[in-house]
Amino acid sequence: MSAKAISEQTGKEFLYKYICTSSAIQNRFKYARVTPVTDWARLTQDHPWLLSERLVVKPDQLIKRRGKLGLVGINLTLDQVKVWLKQHLGQETTGIVRAIKDYQGPLKEHEVRIFVRRGGPNYQEGLRVMGEVGKTTGIPIHVFGTETHMTAIVGMALGHRPIPNQPPAAAHTANFLLNASGSPSTPAPSRTASFSESKPDDIAPAKKAKPTAPLGKATTLFSRHTKAIIWGMQTRAVQGMLDFDYICSRDEPSVAAMVYPFTGDHRQKFYWGHKEILIPVYKNMSDAMRKHPEVDVLINFASLRSAYDSTVETMNYPQIRTIAIIAEGIPEALTRKLIKTADKKGVTIIGPATVGGIKPGCFKIGNTGGMLDNILASKLYRPGSVAYVSRSGGMSNELNNIISRTTDGVYEGVAIGGDRYPGSTFMDHVLRYEDTPGVKMIVVLGEIGGTEEYKICRGIKEGRITKPVVCWCIGTCATMFSSEVQFGHAGACANQASETAVAKNQALKEAGVFVPQSFDELGEVIQSVYQDLVAKRVIEPAEEVPPPTVPMDYSWARELGLIRKPASFMTSICDERGQELIYAGMPITEVFKEEMGIGGVLGLLWFQRRLPKYACQFIEMCLMVTADHGPAVSGAHNTIVCARAGKDLVSSLTSGLLTIGDRFGGALDAAAKMFSKAFDSGIIPMEFVNKMKKEGKLIMGIGHRVKSINNPDMRVQILKDYVKQHFPATPLLDYALEVEKITTSKKPNLILNVDGFIGVAFVDVLRNCGSFTREEADEYIDIGALNGIFVLGRSMGFIGHYLDQKRLKQGLYRHPWDDISYVLPEHMTM
Repeated sequence: MSAKAISEQTGKEFLYKYICTSSAIQNRFKYARVTPVTDWARLTQDHPWLLSERLVVKPDQLIKRRGKLGLVGINLTLDQVKVWLKQHLGQETTGIVRAIKDYQGPLKEHEVRIFVRRGGPNYQEGLRVMGEVGKTTGIPIHVFGTETHMTAIVGMALGHRPIPNQPPAAAHTANFLLNASGSPSTPAPSRTASFSESKPDDIAPAKKAKPTAPLGKATTLFSRHTKAIIWGMQTRAVQGMLDFDYICSRDEPSVAAMVYPFTGDHRQKFYWGHKEILIPVYKNMSDAMRKHPEVDVLINFASLRSAYDSTVETMNYPQIRTIAIIAEGIPEALTRKLIKTADKKGVTIIGPATVGGIKPGCFKIGNTGGMLDNILASKLYRPGSVAYVSRSGGMSNELNNIISRTTDGVYEGVAIGGDRYPGSTFMDHVLRYEDTPGVKMIVVLGEIGGTEEYKICRGIKEGRITKPVVCWCIGTCATMFSSEVQFGHAGACANQASETAVAKNQALKEAGVFVPQSFDELGEVIQSVYQDLVAKRVIEPAEEVPPPTVPMDYSWARELGLIRKPASFMTSICDERGQELIYAGMPITEVFKEEMGIGGVLGLLWFQRRLPKYACQFIEMCLMVTADHGPAVSGAHNTIVCARAGKDLVSSLTSGLLTIGDRFGGALDAAAKMFSKAFDSGIIPMEFVNKMKKEGKLIMGIGHRVKSINNPDMRVQILKDYVKQHFPATPLLDYALEVEKITTSKKPNLILNVDGFIGVAFVDVLRNCGSFTREEADEYIDIGALNGIFVLGRSMGFIGHYLDQKRLKQGLYRHPWDDISYVLPEHMTM
């Protein structure tokens, strides 16, 4: 079956029609659907059980995907349902906000306090909304942004630390659009300088690692000149990397090419600041490597099924020195093979199961650091003095935030991934940071499981690590459980006492590492160590310089409500963006449920309203009688000739439709306009006929080549019988029939033909059905809506002729000579 999400209503209809087929089940399986425009009298007529049963009312939702949030009314009468709907129907339900408002009584009674922490795009607006709810309901709601981490909020909620009295300063997601310096641009050299030293270390050749480091692996993984290949069609990640490059004032984009085996070689468009650029996409790695010898990094977004093979293939190219593997779930045996191969070839692997890493001012891997506003807020566009290594990608973002608020910023950060056997370890990166002059202090965020942290302890005791190290192992709460706990990462499980977070934190502290009492105090310890280094002049913070401005993507700005743009098109008849297709405000499921038919759909899409049932039936009858008129008429003839010339269905149909106009099929609109003008002017039918004769004009809709008063057109007779029986009034048709009496008295074939009849009858239905004002009805006649009936109906016949010719396998048509009169000038025939 398809995995496409469907609405709950649609699911119920499937059950009712195709599964719950017995009458016993169907009597218990009853439902009705209401919208803001539901006719309650009609609804209760269709579903009389609504008046006697106790009811449940709830929003329709998407099965499989998250649907609309909202509460449910239970055990209600129909009148109570109407009250419930008045409060809920047509209003946007905002989840937690609605829940707080609806349950504010019990929340106040139990003295509940609510703590909210939010980040991400436009998080300030979410915090503002929650703050307003707290003020209007009187419920204590405390809101926090990225300036406060989660564990601090937990401490506040438990009463272990005070709650700030002042809310965070208001900010806007789009602040980065404005140049805070007030100058049009910022000099590039001042942006690229390190905060902690006069020259970035990455300009000089990379230092070779000391013997204790893996043989052949570089100390410096990334520089301002690093070039990468992306495996996978990850356009959003690539655009994020290019935006990061731009705000870091790199001379060139860090992404040289992409590899994606499932499409042909082509170029993909991206933005470089305000300018559009093209990045090549290759079907195989060999082409990409051959054409981009400057590339030394692979960012592998391949799935867990192909990540191993694509990584092994890439390691065969000596130019590649670093590989980031994003996929989670690669078998551990394959990961260990990758590690062994990488060690032999001197390749550093970050991952698997990682978000990657970032070197501020130089290079970032994929989606590391989050969206651009988060990167700017954490000052990741220029290097600081603190390097970190973490297992968790999410927590590495938290470290970016904490370090930016407590120090001069991040120098480099790597998330090694949460698997039991990461491609590179804590110690690998700590040793790199130890050998990097720009790094003045190191932060390690470990977790329960594994013994990597003990290697850091040995490195400090042996004098291999001399720079200050701040470390905390997450998972100390595991001691509170009576059984073994498996946390989110595959490697986050203690198989022995030494692998517990408590044991590792204690060992680190004894080795001289700065270890906080809890994660809540991590920022304070980092700040204390940093300030001590500043006091000792080990770190000399540079003056803060703003980054260049980067435009916000249009789609994001529109979503946040930051811009308004005049639309290229306007439509008021159909909307396909939501949960289901909408015709003039009516969901498509409702169209089928009410059996509106083609006439009803035409009423919605052409006239934007529901027409009476008799009007819908009349439209369908018009489509039936205009569907075809044989192969001899110009439209069908053209379609046949085109089909026999070997053209496709659409081309053949179009050739027939192009003949419709004043001479063929155009009489519907012309008759409607001509008879309406005469009738509205007040002249009697005889005056109208005499006037047209005097002016030498034909009366549109009058006359037929074959049919006459003695040989009536049965199509007209069928329509006339229906109209007279169902239409509330037919003044224009009556006028046209009086004209027909006069014209047929002169010549029997001057009858009101089918085009004329449909034209005048349509004017009557528009003017008298109660759905249109007189001005609206006349407007539809003026803009030529009635010819649409002929086009729509006759298309069915043209398609039929096309299929008929193809089925009969008719060859190329050539008109016979004996049916052509060759008339040439006399001097040419001599």
